[in-house]
Amino acid sequence: MTRSENTTSVTKRHRKALLAGVFGLAIAGVVAGQFVPPANTPAFAQITTSQPAGTFSFADIVEKVSPAVVSVKVKKERNDQVAMGDDEGGLGGNVPPQIEQFLKRFGFGQGGPGGPGMGPRGPRGPGGRSVVGQGSGFIISADGYVVTNNHVVDGADEVDVTTTNGKDYVAKVIGTDPRTDVALLKIEGAKDLPWVKLSDTAPRIGDWVIAVGNPFGLGGTVTAGIVSARGRDIGAGPYDDFLQIDAPINRGNSGGPTFSLNGEVIGMNTAIVSPSGGNVGIAFAIPSETVKTVVAQLRDSGTVARGYIGVQIQPVTEELASGLGIKDAEGALVAQVQPDTPGAKAGLKSGDVITKVNGEAIKEARELTRKVGMMKPGTQVQLSVIRDTKPINVTLTLGQLPNDKVAGRSGGQDEDDGGPLAKDLPRLGLQLAPAKSVQGAGSEGVVVTGVDPNGAAAQRGVKTGDVILKVGDKAVSTPKDIRDGLAAAKAENRKAVLIQVKGEQGIRFVAISMDTKAKG
Repeated sequence: MTRSENTTSVTKRHRKALLAGVFGLAIAGVVAGQFVPPANTPAFAQITTSQPAGTFSFADIVEKVSPAVVSVKVKKERNDQVAMGDDEGGLGGNVPPQIEQFLKRFGFGQGGPGGPGMGPRGPRGPGGRSVVGQGSGFIISADGYVVTNNHVVDGADEVDVTTTNGKDYVAKVIGTDPRTDVALLKIEGAKDLPWVKLSDTAPRIGDWVIAVGNPFGLGGTVTAGIVSARGRDIGAGPYDDFLQIDAPINRGNSGGPTFSLNGEVIGMNTAIVSPSGGNVGIAFAIPSETVKTVVAQLRDSGTVARGYIGVQIQPVTEELASGLGIKDAEGALVAQVQPDTPGAKAGLKSGDVITKVNGEAIKEARELTRKVGMMKPGTQVQLSVIRDTKPINVTLTLGQLPNDKVAGRSGGQDEDDGGPLAKDLPRLGLQLAPAKSVQGAGSEGVVVTGVDPNGAAAQRGVKTGDVILKVGDKAVSTPKDIRDGLAAAKAENRKAVLIQVKGEQGIRFVAISMDTKAKG
């Protein structure tokens, strides 16, 4: 061997030794740091490991938590032609329509890829028949309370659960919450069952996770990955706050748990995105915080009662922030305050921006919906609000969210807006008429009877039939009032002016840039 070859060989050996040492230290850090269980972790889930230094395995964790993971089998007597499961690659059974719509935005749908849903179809017969579907779940108490997805057990006449050691139990549906897709079951006559704890700590992006469930009816299946993202809104509902994970999840994993490295449940698997019908590394889990809050109410009363302020809100965009005269495009903008609600009684006003709830920052509008919706009616909360560019505090007691909400709708006939806008004001591109002059439009505001598709208002989503209620902070009843409001904003050197509009989706604010000039 030449001197050069010998030097190269020594260098490679040193490099390997260095890498092995670094890897060993990293793994030792994981084993020594992450595997120390908190004091309140269930006894059976205490994780210890005798793994040699420099090696790593999920085996110790899986051995401890798997006994608490169950396969959920549901049976329904049905007379229609819709089965609870679906053939290879389908959405699975009873997938919430909102999630299905989300998947279709990616080009997926029935007969194609979708959520994990339930397992394969069960036996079917003519007329009234038994339809069987399968999902996953996990035991959260020694006396047999089991958590799964609402869409797994929705409409079930009979529910059975099977543990990883093959024991079968009959379960009763205690309560369900379609808004968050959470359901609570109870194994009848159970005692001393193994159980797992819902985590009190949110995972970080990049943390290891382990998923255990019943994909395609193969109970006790274990996969691993990391947390890919947090706070995902997939359009499933107003309380979306999904964890995105890349641990392989497939049909039948719905309702199954995702564990952290200390053996606690950090989320419940609910949906996947899949062009092929199989796993491609994009799965969504309901955070343990949401599951814990919902389960507590289901356990107490079988239903979920949500907190309610009584305001319609919208996100604060950069343009809206400019129009409001505030620095940051954060918080929830109050578009409308419903009469005789907690918000109205506490003095909230249209145009207020809610920035904090009990001292916790509200970065975007849906955070307010989620935080308030997870609180019980009767809870007293303090809101930090920006009103007319000044911070104020508002204290109120939450009411109970009504089951049904109806959005107003307006219409009108085309009429001229009463004359061109001044040259130094924005050109809205609208034909307008007083609401009281348009049948069915009510007595407040100005109806949009025509829209120029190239105008500033059309670019902000204003449509024929919408009703303009305010320009800035002034109520309007004629087209002239709108021009006067634009002129006032111009005089105050505003970069944008806020227009309050009522349409099919309720009341919202629209920001019109003051730089959009009339063409003549």
